[in-house]
Amino acid sequence: MTEHGPEAHPHVVPVRIYLLVLSALMVGTAITVWVAFIDLGPINTVIALAIALTKATLVVLYFMHVRYSSPLTWLAVAGGVAWLVILIVFTLADFHSRGWV
Repeated sequence: MTEHGPEAHPHVVPVRIYLLVLSALMVGTAITVWVAFIDLGPINTVIALAIALTKATLVVLYFMHVRYSSPLTWLAVAGGVAWLVILIVFTLADFHSRGWV
C-alpha cells in the first residue's frame, strides 16, 4: 500500500516530453508574435485564439498531468471547458442582442 492508495501508480513523464512540450510552446509564442505583425484583418484574432487554445491544451495535458489522469479528472476538465463555453456563448448572445451598441 502506498501513500496514494492501494492501486495508485503515479506516472513518471520523461524529461524529453517536457522539453518537447516546452519547445512547442515557444514555437507557438513565436508564431503568435509573428502573426501579430501581419495584417490579416479580423482573421488575426481567430489565429491568435487558435494558437492560444493549442498552447493551453498542451499545458493542461502535460504540465497539469491530465493526460495520465483518471477518467474522473477528464470529466472535471470537460465540465470546466463546458462551463467556459456556456459563459462565452451567453456573453456573445447578450452582446449581439443589443441593437444600440
